[in-house]
Amino acid sequence: MTIIRGARRVSMWAAALALSLAAGVGLTAAPAAAEIAPLGANIWTCKPSPLRPRPVVLVHGTFENMAGNWATLSPKLKLAGHCVFALNYGPGPVHGLGDIPQSAQQLSDFVDRVLAATGAAKVDVVGHSQGGMMPRYYLKFLNGAAKVHRLIGITPSNHGTDSNGLVNLARLLGLSPAIALVCQACHQQMAGSDFMTALNEGGDTVPGVHYTVIATRYDTVVTPYTSSFLAGDSVNNILLQDRAPLDFSGHVAASYDPVVHRIVLDELAMVNVSAQA
Repeated sequence: MTIIRGARRVSMWAAALALSLAAGVGLTAAPAAAEIAPLGANIWTCKPSPLRPRPVVLVHGTFENMAGNWATLSPKLKLAGHCVFALNYGPGPVHGLGDIPQSAQQLSDFVDRVLAATGAAKVDVVGHSQGGMMPRYYLKFLNGAAKVHRLIGITPSNHGTDSNGLVNLARLLGLSPAIALVCQACHQQMAGSDFMTALNEGGDTVPGVHYTVIATRYDTVVTPYTSSFLAGDSVNNILLQDRAPLDFSGHVAASYDPVVHRIVLDELAMVNVSAQA
């Protein structure tokens, strides 16, 4: 399944560059299914425990939805004792294609709802791809740093992607405006875009937030894979193959990878233990 999803994700990015909406029809689940939360998530009566004091908010990637992106991680987080919440952002049924600042505002509204329901002071955010990068806009420009303790990005597009040269080709051919029409978030995630320049200007991080980045050497969507990494204080950059040398998971498969899940759980547990000290 993860291999199929990975192939679909790569083909979708190519489709955006080729301006072919037809290629995106089969990417996600049917609209009704896509709006269903993953197992273990969005139980609005959940109250954080002393060992798990912060709810975990899951943020999907481009061309994804909460049901598919978090089908395997969400129940593991719930089983570990976390209050888990997930959202879809951007217009549907294929989510994550819209303007990133508007998506960040949706995340802001959702976090406020989670905090109000749980009584927690802050949340931890776990995001995949765009979902690992977009919360940084929320942290930097929408007062999110006051409400988020840790951001964990799984193969995040923190500095954009050159799509193995396709971005430069699209610019040379004058296709960038048309790409923005099909998928504004794709255009904004191009390496060197105005959005990326503004997001990273003045530094990758904001004070008071802990950052974890999990990248894979075999990422063919966010390229080069090192562009996922962040610089700054309170950053833990992790290359998946340093933990599991024979793990060949790519960009999409990483969000379903049990080694990645273990890293996420360990990072959250480490923060929670230190918070009790």
